[in-house]
Amino acid sequence: MNIHEHQAKQILREFGIKVPNGVFAFSVNELIQKVKELKTEKYVLKAQIHAGGRGKAGGVKILNNIDELTNASKELLGKKLITPQTGSEGKEVKRLYVEESSSIEKEFYLSCLVDRSSSKIAFISSDQGGMDIEEVAKNSPEKIITTKVNFNKNISDRDCEKIITIFNLEDSSKLKAISLIKLIYKMFLSTDASLVEINPLVLTKDKKIVCLDAKINFDDNSLFRHPEILKLRDLNEENPTEVEASKHNLAYIKLDGSIGCMVNGAGLAMATMDIIKLYGKEPANFLDVGGGASKEKVSAALKIILSDKNVKGILINIFGGIMRCDVLALGVVEAAKEIKINVPLVVRLAGTNFLEGKKILANSGLKLISAENLDDAAKKIVKAIK
Repeated sequence: MNIHEHQAKQILREFGIKVPNGVFAFSVNELIQKVKELKTEKYVLKAQIHAGGRGKAGGVKILNNIDELTNASKELLGKKLITPQTGSEGKEVKRLYVEESSSIEKEFYLSCLVDRSSSKIAFISSDQGGMDIEEVAKNSPEKIITTKVNFNKNISDRDCEKIITIFNLEDSSKLKAISLIKLIYKMFLSTDASLVEINPLVLTKDKKIVCLDAKINFDDNSLFRHPEILKLRDLNEENPTEVEASKHNLAYIKLDGSIGCMVNGAGLAMATMDIIKLYGKEPANFLDVGGGASKEKVSAALKIILSDKNVKGILINIFGGIMRCDVLALGVVEAAKEIKINVPLVVRLAGTNFLEGKKILANSGLKLISAENLDDAAKKIVKAIK
Protein backbone atom coordinates (compact mmCIF):
# COMPACT_ATOMS: atom_id res chain seq x y z
CA MET A 1 0.00 0.00 0.00
CA ASN A 2 1.24 3.48 -0.88
CA ILE A 3 0.66 6.64 1.14
CA HIS A 4 1.13 10.35 0.50
CA GLU A 5 4.31 12.26 1.28
CA HIS A 6 2.74 14.22 4.14
CA GLN A 7 1.55 10.96 5.71
CA ALA A 8 5.00 9.38 5.31
CA LYS A 9 6.61 12.38 6.98
CA GLN A 10 4.20 12.17 9.90
CA ILE A 11 5.21 8.54 10.45
CA LEU A 12 8.90 9.48 10.26
CA ARG A 13 8.27 12.28 12.76
CA GLU A 14 6.60 9.84 15.17
CA PHE A 15 9.81 7.77 15.16
CA GLY A 16 11.96 10.81 15.95
CA ILE A 17 13.23 11.37 12.42
CA LYS A 18 13.75 15.00 11.46
CA VAL A 19 11.51 16.36 8.68
CA PRO A 20 10.52 19.96 7.85
CA ASN A 21 7.41 21.30 9.56
CA GLY A 22 4.46 21.24 7.19
CA VAL A 23 0.68 21.30 6.78
CA PHE A 24 -1.70 19.71 4.27
CA ALA A 25 -5.18 20.64 3.12
CA PHE A 26 -7.91 19.75 0.64
CA SER A 27 -8.77 23.38 -0.23
CA VAL A 28 -6.84 26.60 -0.78
CA ASN A 29 -8.65 28.45 2.02
CA GLU A 30 -7.89 25.68 4.50
CA LEU A 31 -4.27 25.63 3.39
CA ILE A 32 -3.73 29.38 3.76
CA GLN A 33 -5.18 29.26 7.27
CA LYS A 34 -2.90 26.40 8.28
CA VAL A 35 0.34 27.86 6.87
CA LYS A 36 0.13 30.62 9.45
CA GLU A 37 1.50 28.02 11.88
CA LEU A 38 4.75 27.76 9.89
CA LYS A 39 7.84 29.84 10.57
CA THR A 40 9.69 30.21 7.32
CA GLU A 41 11.07 32.76 4.87
CA LYS A 42 9.81 30.78 1.87
CA TYR A 43 7.08 28.21 1.36
CA VAL A 44 7.54 24.87 -0.41
CA LEU A 45 4.26 23.86 -2.09
CA LYS A 46 3.90 20.20 -3.10
CA ALA A 47 1.15 18.38 -4.97
CA GLN A 48 0.17 15.18 -3.15
CA ILE A 49 -0.24 12.31 -5.61
CA HIS A 50 1.00 8.72 -5.57
CA ALA A 51 3.66 9.25 -8.24
CA GLY A 52 7.25 10.40 -8.50
CA GLY A 53 8.59 13.06 -10.83
CA ARG A 54 6.30 15.78 -9.45
CA GLY A 55 8.96 18.46 -9.60
CA LYS A 56 9.54 18.21 -13.34
CA ALA A 57 5.77 18.18 -13.90
CA GLY A 58 5.26 21.46 -12.03
CA GLY A 59 4.02 19.83 -8.85
CA VAL A 60 6.64 21.37 -6.53
CA LYS A 61 7.05 25.14 -6.20
CA ILE A 62 9.03 27.46 -3.92
CA LEU A 63 7.10 30.62 -3.09
CA ASN A 64 8.25 33.85 -1.46
CA ASN A 65 5.07 34.97 0.32
CA ILE A 66 1.42 34.18 1.07
CA ASP A 67 0.14 35.86 -2.09
CA GLU A 68 2.39 33.77 -4.31
CA LEU A 69 1.42 30.67 -2.34
CA THR A 70 -2.31 31.42 -2.73
CA ASN A 71 -2.06 31.89 -6.50
CA ALA A 72 0.12 28.82 -7.02
CA SER A 73 -2.21 26.69 -4.86
CA LYS A 74 -5.24 27.75 -6.91
CA GLU A 75 -3.41 26.73 -10.09
CA LEU A 76 -2.23 23.40 -8.72
CA LEU A 77 -5.31 22.09 -6.89
CA GLY A 78 -7.48 20.16 -9.34
CA LYS A 79 -4.78 20.10 -12.00
CA LYS A 80 -3.78 16.84 -13.67
CA LEU A 81 -0.09 16.16 -13.26
CA ILE A 82 1.55 13.97 -15.88
CA THR A 83 4.79 12.31 -14.80
CA PRO A 84 6.68 9.23 -16.05
CA GLN A 85 4.90 7.25 -13.31
CA THR A 86 1.31 8.41 -13.99
CA GLY A 87 1.09 7.54 -17.67
CA SER A 88 -0.46 9.86 -20.24
CA GLU A 89 -3.75 10.12 -18.33
CA GLY A 90 -2.02 11.82 -15.37
CA LYS A 91 -3.33 12.16 -11.80
CA GLU A 92 -5.57 14.89 -10.46
CA VAL A 93 -4.20 16.85 -7.50
CA LYS A 94 -6.78 16.63 -4.72
CA ARG A 95 -4.66 17.66 -1.75
CA LEU A 96 -1.75 20.06 -1.21
CA TYR A 97 1.14 20.09 1.23
CA VAL A 98 3.20 23.13 2.28
CA GLU A 99 6.34 22.94 4.38
CA GLU A 100 9.05 25.24 5.65
CA SER A 101 12.00 25.80 3.33
CA SER A 102 15.44 24.45 4.21
CA SER A 103 18.91 25.86 3.78
CA ILE A 104 20.74 23.04 2.02
CA GLU A 105 24.46 22.32 2.07
CA LYS A 106 24.47 18.78 0.58
CA GLU A 107 21.87 16.42 -0.89
CA PHE A 108 21.92 12.61 -0.63
CA TYR A 109 19.78 9.64 -1.66
CA LEU A 110 18.73 6.94 0.81
CA SER A 111 16.32 4.04 0.56
CA CYS A 112 15.74 0.67 2.15
CA LEU A 113 13.67 -2.24 0.95
CA VAL A 114 13.20 -5.96 1.41
CA ASP A 115 15.66 -7.83 -0.81
CA ARG A 116 13.86 -11.11 -1.44
CA SER A 117 16.79 -12.76 -3.20
CA SER A 118 18.97 -12.56 -0.09
CA SER A 119 16.21 -12.41 2.58
CA LYS A 120 17.82 -9.23 3.91
CA ILE A 121 17.06 -5.53 4.10
CA ALA A 122 18.93 -3.62 1.41
CA PHE A 123 19.95 -0.01 2.03
CA ILE A 124 20.79 1.98 -1.11
CA SER A 125 22.71 5.20 -0.63
CA SER A 126 24.23 7.82 -2.91
CA ASP A 127 25.75 11.28 -2.75
CA GLN A 128 23.60 12.23 -5.77
CA GLY A 129 20.44 13.26 -3.94
CA GLY A 130 17.53 15.05 -5.55
CA MET A 131 18.08 13.25 -8.84
CA ASP A 132 16.44 10.33 -10.63
CA ILE A 133 18.26 7.42 -8.99
CA GLU A 134 17.68 5.22 -12.06
CA GLU A 135 19.60 7.73 -14.17
CA VAL A 136 22.40 7.83 -11.61
CA ALA A 137 22.57 4.02 -11.68
CA LYS A 138 22.75 4.09 -15.47
CA ASN A 139 25.29 6.87 -15.91
CA SER A 140 27.32 6.83 -12.67
CA PRO A 141 26.88 3.44 -10.95
CA GLU A 142 29.98 4.04 -8.84
CA LYS A 143 28.06 6.78 -7.00
CA ILE A 144 25.61 4.26 -5.54
CA ILE A 145 26.33 1.69 -2.84
CA THR A 146 24.10 -1.13 -1.60
CA THR A 147 24.41 -2.50 1.92
CA LYS A 148 22.50 -5.66 2.82
CA VAL A 149 21.56 -6.04 6.47
CA ASN A 150 20.40 -9.17 8.29
CA PHE A 151 16.96 -9.09 9.90
CA ASN A 152 17.71 -8.34 13.55
CA LYS A 153 16.01 -6.27 16.22
CA ASN A 154 18.64 -3.54 15.82
CA ILE A 155 21.07 -2.50 13.10
CA SER A 156 24.77 -2.37 14.00
CA ASP A 157 26.95 0.75 13.98
CA ARG A 158 29.19 -1.01 11.48
CA ASP A 159 26.35 -1.46 8.99
CA CYS A 160 25.24 2.14 9.53
CA GLU A 161 28.74 3.38 8.77
CA LYS A 162 28.83 1.33 5.56
CA ILE A 163 25.52 2.85 4.45
CA ILE A 164 26.61 6.47 4.96
CA THR A 165 30.24 6.13 3.82
CA ILE A 166 29.41 7.62 0.42
CA PHE A 167 27.95 10.74 2.10
CA ASN A 168 31.48 11.73 3.22
CA LEU A 169 30.27 13.49 6.38
CA GLU A 170 32.30 15.07 9.16
CA ASP A 171 32.22 13.58 12.66
CA SER A 172 29.22 15.39 14.21
CA SER A 173 27.09 15.05 11.07
CA LYS A 174 28.21 11.44 10.71
CA LEU A 175 26.83 10.61 14.18
CA LYS A 176 23.51 12.23 13.28
CA ALA A 177 23.34 10.21 10.06
CA ILE A 178 24.03 6.96 11.95
CA SER A 179 21.24 7.83 14.37
CA LEU A 180 18.93 8.48 11.41
CA ILE A 181 19.70 5.06 9.87
CA LYS A 182 18.89 3.35 13.17
CA LEU A 183 15.56 5.16 13.43
CA ILE A 184 14.61 4.37 9.83
CA TYR A 185 15.50 0.71 10.42
CA LYS A 186 13.32 0.65 13.53
CA MET A 187 10.43 2.28 11.69
CA PHE A 188 10.84 -0.09 8.72
CA LEU A 189 10.49 -3.18 10.90
CA SER A 190 7.85 -1.79 13.26
CA THR A 191 5.45 -0.80 10.47
CA ASP A 192 6.07 -3.77 8.12
CA ALA A 193 7.20 -1.38 5.41
CA SER A 194 8.35 -2.78 2.08
CA LEU A 195 10.07 0.41 0.87
CA VAL A 196 11.31 3.64 2.41
CA GLU A 197 12.80 6.20 0.04
CA ILE A 198 14.25 9.56 1.07
CA ASN A 199 15.20 11.69 -1.91
CA PRO A 200 16.67 14.02 -1.06
CA LEU A 201 18.09 13.48 2.39
CA VAL A 202 19.94 16.71 3.15
CA LEU A 203 22.63 18.16 5.33
CA THR A 204 21.50 21.70 6.13
CA LYS A 205 23.85 24.65 6.59
CA ASP A 206 23.27 24.45 10.34
CA LYS A 207 24.45 20.79 10.19
CA LYS A 208 21.13 19.01 10.62
CA ILE A 209 20.24 15.80 8.77
CA VAL A 210 16.72 16.27 7.38
CA CYS A 211 14.41 14.19 5.17
CA LEU A 212 13.15 16.65 2.54
CA ASP A 213 11.03 14.11 0.68
CA ALA A 214 9.69 10.74 1.76
CA LYS A 215 8.00 7.77 0.18
CA ILE A 216 6.86 4.73 2.16
CA ASN A 217 5.17 1.58 0.87
CA PHE A 218 3.76 -1.12 3.13
CA ASP A 219 3.32 -4.87 2.77
CA ASP A 220 -0.40 -5.38 2.01
CA ASN A 221 -0.32 -8.75 3.74
CA SER A 222 0.63 -7.15 7.06
CA LEU A 223 -1.97 -4.38 7.14
CA PHE A 224 -4.23 -6.38 9.45
CA ARG A 225 -1.60 -5.67 12.12
CA HIS A 226 -1.63 -1.92 11.42
CA PRO A 227 -5.17 -0.51 11.32
CA GLU A 228 -3.72 2.97 11.90
CA ILE A 229 -1.77 2.67 8.63
CA LEU A 230 -4.67 1.17 6.71
CA LYS A 231 -6.66 4.32 7.56
CA LEU A 232 -4.15 6.30 5.48
CA ARG A 233 -5.17 4.52 2.26
CA ASP A 234 -6.37 6.95 -0.41
CA LEU A 235 -8.67 5.11 -2.81
CA ASN A 236 -8.72 8.15 -5.12
CA GLU A 237 -5.10 7.38 -5.98
CA GLU A 238 -5.75 3.76 -6.92
CA ASN A 239 -7.13 2.19 -10.07
CA PRO A 240 -10.93 1.88 -9.52
CA THR A 241 -10.99 -1.62 -11.01
CA GLU A 242 -8.20 -2.77 -8.70
CA VAL A 243 -10.09 -1.29 -5.75
CA GLU A 244 -13.20 -3.24 -6.76
CA ALA A 245 -11.13 -6.43 -7.11
CA SER A 246 -9.68 -5.97 -3.63
CA LYS A 247 -13.23 -5.96 -2.20
CA HIS A 248 -13.56 -9.54 -3.45
CA ASN A 249 -10.05 -10.55 -2.32
CA LEU A 250 -8.93 -10.90 -5.94
CA ALA A 251 -5.30 -10.34 -6.89
CA TYR A 252 -5.84 -8.08 -9.91
CA ILE A 253 -3.50 -5.73 -11.74
CA LYS A 254 -4.63 -3.87 -14.85
CA LEU A 255 -2.29 -4.00 -17.85
CA ASP A 256 -2.36 -2.48 -21.33
CA GLY A 257 -3.13 -5.53 -23.50
CA SER A 258 -6.27 -6.90 -25.11
CA ILE A 259 -6.62 -10.44 -23.70
CA GLY A 260 -8.26 -10.70 -20.29
CA CYS A 261 -6.91 -13.48 -18.09
CA MET A 262 -8.55 -15.42 -15.25
CA VAL A 263 -6.23 -17.95 -13.65
CA ASN A 264 -5.84 -19.71 -10.30
CA GLY A 265 -2.36 -19.34 -8.83
CA ALA A 266 0.17 -16.57 -9.36
CA GLY A 267 2.73 -18.82 -11.05
CA LEU A 268 0.21 -20.19 -13.54
CA ALA A 269 -1.05 -16.64 -14.13
CA MET A 270 2.46 -15.48 -15.02
CA ALA A 271 2.94 -18.46 -17.34
CA THR A 272 -0.39 -17.69 -19.01
CA MET A 273 0.62 -14.08 -19.59
CA ASP A 274 3.99 -15.17 -20.97
CA ILE A 275 2.49 -17.56 -23.52
CA ILE A 276 0.01 -14.92 -24.69
CA LYS A 277 2.98 -12.65 -25.40
CA LEU A 278 4.79 -15.55 -27.08
CA TYR A 279 1.97 -15.80 -29.63
CA GLY A 280 2.03 -12.09 -30.39
CA LYS A 281 -0.58 -10.50 -28.12
CA GLU A 282 -0.54 -8.70 -24.76
CA PRO A 283 -2.44 -9.60 -21.56
CA ALA A 284 -4.98 -7.03 -20.35
CA ASN A 285 -4.52 -7.96 -16.71
CA PHE A 286 -3.03 -10.19 -14.07
CA LEU A 287 -5.84 -11.92 -12.17
CA ASP A 288 -5.42 -14.73 -9.67
CA VAL A 289 -8.77 -15.96 -8.31
CA GLY A 290 -6.96 -18.02 -5.65
CA GLY A 291 -7.17 -21.63 -4.63
CA GLY A 292 -10.57 -21.80 -2.93
CA ALA A 293 -12.63 -19.33 -4.94
CA SER A 294 -16.42 -19.47 -4.73
CA LYS A 295 -18.73 -19.11 -7.73
CA GLU A 296 -19.52 -15.57 -6.49
CA LYS A 297 -15.82 -14.70 -6.53
CA VAL A 298 -15.39 -16.15 -10.04
CA SER A 299 -18.43 -14.20 -11.22
CA ALA A 300 -17.02 -10.98 -9.78
CA ALA A 301 -13.67 -11.66 -11.47
CA LEU A 302 -15.29 -12.09 -14.88
CA LYS A 303 -17.28 -8.88 -14.46
CA ILE A 304 -14.10 -7.00 -13.57
CA ILE A 305 -12.31 -8.32 -16.66
CA LEU A 306 -15.23 -7.34 -18.90
CA SER A 307 -15.35 -3.83 -17.42
CA ASP A 308 -12.06 -3.12 -19.23
CA LYS A 309 -12.97 -1.67 -22.64
CA ASN A 310 -9.60 -2.78 -24.03
CA VAL A 311 -10.45 -6.46 -23.57
CA LYS A 312 -11.09 -8.14 -26.95
CA GLY A 313 -11.04 -11.71 -25.68
CA ILE A 314 -10.81 -13.72 -22.45
CA LEU A 315 -8.67 -16.72 -21.56
CA ILE A 316 -9.71 -18.73 -18.49
CA ASN A 317 -6.99 -21.13 -17.40
CA ILE A 318 -7.79 -23.26 -14.36
CA PHE A 319 -5.72 -26.11 -12.99
CA GLY A 320 -7.96 -27.48 -10.26
CA GLY A 321 -6.40 -28.49 -6.98
CA ILE A 322 -8.19 -26.81 -4.11
CA MET A 323 -9.99 -24.79 -6.77
CA ARG A 324 -12.72 -27.00 -8.26
CA CYS A 325 -13.40 -26.69 -11.98
CA ASP A 326 -17.17 -27.12 -11.52
CA VAL A 327 -17.24 -24.13 -9.14
CA LEU A 328 -15.37 -22.07 -11.75
CA ALA A 329 -17.88 -23.09 -14.39
CA LEU A 330 -20.84 -22.13 -12.19
CA GLY A 331 -19.26 -18.71 -11.59
CA VAL A 332 -18.84 -18.09 -15.32
CA VAL A 333 -22.47 -19.06 -15.97
CA GLU A 334 -23.64 -16.85 -13.08
CA ALA A 335 -21.74 -13.85 -14.44
CA ALA A 336 -23.14 -14.46 -17.95
CA LYS A 337 -26.68 -14.08 -16.55
CA GLU A 338 -25.89 -10.56 -15.36
CA ILE A 339 -23.50 -9.24 -17.98
CA LYS A 340 -23.31 -9.97 -21.69
CA ILE A 341 -20.13 -11.73 -22.76
CA ASN A 342 -19.65 -10.29 -26.21
CA VAL A 343 -15.99 -11.20 -26.73
CA PRO A 344 -14.40 -14.57 -27.57
CA LEU A 345 -14.00 -16.78 -24.48
CA VAL A 346 -11.48 -19.62 -24.37
CA VAL A 347 -11.60 -21.99 -21.40
CA ARG A 348 -8.99 -24.53 -20.37
CA LEU A 349 -9.92 -26.72 -17.40
CA ALA A 350 -7.79 -29.43 -15.83
CA GLY A 351 -7.67 -31.11 -12.43
CA THR A 352 -10.36 -31.44 -9.77
CA ASN A 353 -13.86 -31.96 -11.25
CA PHE A 354 -12.77 -30.76 -14.69
CA LEU A 355 -15.23 -33.09 -16.48
CA GLU A 356 -18.11 -31.70 -14.39
CA GLY A 357 -16.91 -28.18 -15.15
CA LYS A 358 -16.79 -28.83 -18.89
CA LYS A 359 -20.28 -30.33 -18.77
CA ILE A 360 -21.71 -27.27 -16.98
CA LEU A 361 -20.19 -24.94 -19.57
CA ALA A 362 -21.30 -27.14 -22.48
CA ASN A 363 -24.90 -27.08 -21.25
CA SER A 364 -24.90 -23.34 -20.45
CA GLY A 365 -25.61 -22.14 -23.96
CA LEU A 366 -22.58 -19.84 -23.79
CA LYS A 367 -20.49 -19.39 -26.89
CA LEU A 368 -17.07 -20.48 -25.77
CA ILE A 369 -14.04 -22.24 -27.14
CA SER A 370 -12.70 -25.25 -25.25
CA ALA A 371 -8.94 -25.86 -25.06
CA GLU A 372 -7.06 -29.01 -24.10
CA ASN A 373 -3.94 -27.39 -22.65
CA LEU A 374 -2.34 -23.99 -22.07
CA ASP A 375 -0.54 -23.88 -25.42
CA ASP A 376 -3.76 -24.78 -27.24
CA ALA A 377 -5.68 -22.16 -25.24
CA ALA A 378 -3.22 -19.38 -26.05
CA LYS A 379 -3.23 -20.16 -29.76
CA LYS A 380 -7.04 -20.23 -29.83
CA ILE A 381 -7.60 -16.91 -28.03
CA VAL A 382 -4.99 -15.12 -30.15
CA LYS A 383 -6.61 -16.49 -33.32
CA ALA A 384 -10.11 -15.62 -32.07
CA ILE A 385 -9.41 -11.89 -31.63
CA LYS A 386 -7.54 -11.34 -34.91
